Formats: sequence, C-alpha cells, structure tokens
Amino acid sequence: MLKNRLKELRLQAGLTQQQLGDLIHVTKVSICGYEKGDRVPSLDTLLDLANALKVDLNTLVGYDKYIVSDDDREYGMNVSKKEIELLIELRRHNKLYEDLIISPKRTIAAIEKKY
Repeated sequence: MLKNRLKELRLQAGLTQQQLGDLIHVTKVSICGYEKGDRVPSLDTLLDLANALKVDLNTLVGYDKYIVSDDDREYGMNVSKKEIELLIELRRHNKLYEDLIISPKRTIAAIEKKY
C-alpha cells in the first residue's frame, strides 16, 4: 500500500522524488525504492514522509478511517483506497454483491472453489 500511496501523495504535493528526498534528508534513490516497494522506510522516515506530505501516518500507509452507523451503534475501521475500489466494483455486479451481503462466508467459499 505504501508504495502506491507515497507516489500519489508526492505527485499531489507537486514534488519530485529529489525534492521529497531533500525535505526528509534521504536520497532520490531511497524515495524511488519506497515507491517501487524495493525498500521499506524506517518508522522515523515514515513519520518524516507524513510530515513532509502533510498527512497522517494512516493516510500515508494507505488507510483512511471511515465510521459506519448501524442502528444505534457506530463502527470505525481503516479502509484502503483499493478496498473502496473493490466495493465499488462489487456493487456493479448486483447478484454477487447481494450474495456477499446475505451470506459472505458461503459466497467466498464458492468463489474460492472456482478460483
């Protein structure tokens, strides 16, 4: 998740890999490695990246928080952008989506057999 989100956020900020590297005192090669997934930044570097890109750590690593209400209860969870895209695509397939809502374990088991 980090590699995709890092590049997305860097581009939104209008920064080159070199500029972002300069901001957090690492090389362009390091930023490139993080974006390709070849390198994993340390926790300190992750915090520096989040600060430089003006986002929180959850956003940087690809998770956004959503609160869902069900009757009188609220549930909070972190959901990635890719998970949101999956839900949007599933909703385009009405029968499959309905089956997943009604009986998720059974539907997943049936998909796994065919997969």
